Amino acid sequence: MGQDTNFTGEESDRIEEELAELRTRRDQLRAELQGDAETVGDRGDAADALQRSEDLAGIDEQINRLTWLLAGGNADTPGQVPNGTKVTLRFPGDEPIQMRIVHFLEETPAGEEDTTLTSDSPLGLALVGRQAGETVTYTTPRGELQVELLAIESP
Repeated sequence: MGQDTNFTGEESDRIEEELAELRTRRDQLRAELQGDAETVGDRGDAADALQRSEDLAGIDEQINRLTWLLAGGNADTPGQVPNGTKVTLRFPGDEPIQMRIVHFLEETPAGEEDTTLTSDSPLGLALVGRQAGETVTYTTPRGELQVELLAIESP
């Protein structure tokens, strides 16, 4: 569907499934809202209709974002490491770990949460422009941390 997305077939399938579920839910909400418009009710009914409208807007936003991703919209974002980049890191006192950088957590396959790093996280942002062999310092809510960047492989 368009440009190279850096997604595996499994990831694309998972996003397509989520899109199908969102579209089904969107159609259900639209039908409910249309039914609300045809009946006269009290303030509670109006509040329910307002909530469904807000839910519908959120679903539409998610559908647009996922469609954008599948169309190749996950390409390089200025100021962020490219989506799909693989990095090998060594945290102090630990063994090296390979991580994959993603732009959205929804791109993370089940079971790979510990090896996924979002590009806009403190560490993800600190890796921008870095080279293998560098020690990277980054700030987290728990304070300043360091990691050694052993390898970086662009998608």
